[in-house]
Amino acid sequence: MSDYWTPAHQAVEQEDAQALARLLAAGSDPDEAFGNTTLLTHAIDVEGDGSLQSGRPLTVVTTAVLLAFGADPQLVDPDGHTPLDMAHHYGHDLAVKLLQTHISRRAADSR
Repeated sequence: MSDYWTPAHQAVEQEDAQALARLLAAGSDPDEAFGNTTLLTHAIDVEGDGSLQSGRPLTVVTTAVLLAFGADPQLVDPDGHTPLDMAHHYGHDLAVKLLQTHISRRAADSR
């Protein structure tokens, strides 16, 4: 466990979707902000940066877990970035599509 990150942010940092899901199911806030990032912008950053550094394909697992547990797909992080901003930055088309789907559903549900 890191002395730097909160437990949920540590799970995101390690791309440990199972630990993240357990923490969220136990009551961790899916919109938690720590430092300059929300869990959702952190997840997209880790997925994008990890792919760039490793050359492996982009994944969307931690992003999907957060959205499934109710993370706000439009929540601006403390630096002023939205999850979509972060996804576009990395060319993370899977995350863009997933975020757009959740944003559209939220808009339809609020009518």
